[in-house]
Amino acid sequence: MEPKIGLALGAGGAKGLAHIGVLQVLKEADIPIHIITGSSMGAAIGAIYAAGAQLGMMEKLALQLNNSHYLDLSIPKWGLVKGKKAHDLLRLLTHNYDFSDLPIALGVVATDLTTGERVVFREGNVANAVRASISVPGVIEPVVSGKSIYVDGAVTDRVPAQLAREMGADIVIAVDLQYYNRTKVEINNIYDVIMQSIELLERQARNYYTRYTDIIVKPRVCDYNWTDFAKAAYFIEMGRRACQEVVEEIKNKINNFIVKTGKD
Repeated sequence: MEPKIGLALGAGGAKGLAHIGVLQVLKEADIPIHIITGSSMGAAIGAIYAAGAQLGMMEKLALQLNNSHYLDLSIPKWGLVKGKKAHDLLRLLTHNYDFSDLPIALGVVATDLTTGERVVFREGNVANAVRASISVPGVIEPVVSGKSIYVDGAVTDRVPAQLAREMGADIVIAVDLQYYNRTKVEINNIYDVIMQSIELLERQARNYYTRYTDIIVKPRVCDYNWTDFAKAAYFIEMGRRACQEVVEEIKNKINNFIVKTGKD
């Protein structure tokens, strides 16, 4: 029996463009993806791919992306960035699909600031769910819905491998953009201050997701800031290299699963 393969894409801002390189290598190796889960930028990349976007188009878009495409500054109340530009872009790139329209099963993680709990979106409008997941506290305005205030999924689950398992994945591949500790830190603006603070907090729960994971892909992108979209080509290449390092291990996991289930 062929296994269901889940791909858990972690948070990381611009560094999340490395997910494109990971997806490229998996496709080139004919490794199918049946389930995608994502947090923050991982949710954005995962949703766009699950909606049917071609990887070549995604790479070209990433190379042209800059902060003006998604940063719409506001007078601070709940965030420095309104998030409308990002929301509009997400609607366009996901064809304004609902989850039920997607050819690949998708799970998006956000955090309810009022309860402190992880929230999983698997129905409704995809772009709306991703907009909630990318709401970095203090940077991008949260999404308010009823009594809930949704912020970045990374606050409670930065690499949603558990969700991939809960959605039925037999083999879970996790992409962790913060696996390695930073060797250098450049703090240039308020965005860097907030994101570096969040990353330090997230590291305290680093090993939580590993119990649900079979393979961890570890792009070496930790020394860059979340707004470094000018480094898109580098991030994509780092994603490719990291996935190439484990692609044979993934194939072995698949083959072993087929052999094992064939005997049962």
